[in-house]
Amino acid sequence: MTVIVRHDFQAGERRDRDWRMGQVIYCGGGARNPKIHKLFQIADVDSGLIRWVNTDLVTHILPMA
Repeated sequence: MTVIVRHDFQAGERRDRDWRMGQVIYCGGGARNPKIHKLFQIADVDSGLIRWVNTDLVTHILPMA
């Protein structure tokens, strides 16, 4: 699936975009309930970078067709 994620600025990053789109590689569960996803590992579609994102930052989920 593809997700739209609010951009969480890291120290030293330029503030040139508000969101990113990524292809989900892996869904990580929480410690108390592994069925509830807390982290997504995504491949950024623009840069190709692999990132871990908190599910709280996900605004849209686009299912695969």
